[in-house]
Amino acid sequence: MNSEVSETEVEVEEVGRWRARGRAYRASIAARPTLNAGYRVGVALIGGLVLIAGIIAIPYPGPGWALVFAGFGILATEFVWAHHSLQWVRGKYRTAMDWYTSRGWFIKIAGAALTFAVVVLTMWLLGTFALVDGWIGVDWPWLKSPLMS
Repeated sequence: MNSEVSETEVEVEEVGRWRARGRAYRASIAARPTLNAGYRVGVALIGGLVLIAGIIAIPYPGPGWALVFAGFGILATEFVWAHHSLQWVRGKYRTAMDWYTSRGWFIKIAGAALTFAVVVLTMWLLGTFALVDGWIGVDWPWLKSPLMS
């Protein structure tokens, strides 16, 4: 019989210890009403900011949906409604991605083109093209952003 403990068992035990420490720490905060309220407000602010950043980033290439899920995950550590919302949004995301990946190449190209158009429009509105036109000596008026004039 082998008396050695596998690496997986050690990792599971270590995770269990960290989880127990985290729960004990959270319980010590919950025992003090004022500190608990402050903690919940802090979680709400941080989770809300991450969620808003994710929602803003959704149409752009990058971690938009990951930030949405992270924001809901942060909020779900303290709020039951956020946990339910996370499960709902995750389900809708999976349904949409299943639909998108099951479509043909035309829908995939249209999705990529739409993403490209959103990125180019945003760059124009933020004045990126007007900044670059001076570098290459092109002074076309249509490159100027209507927001950054």
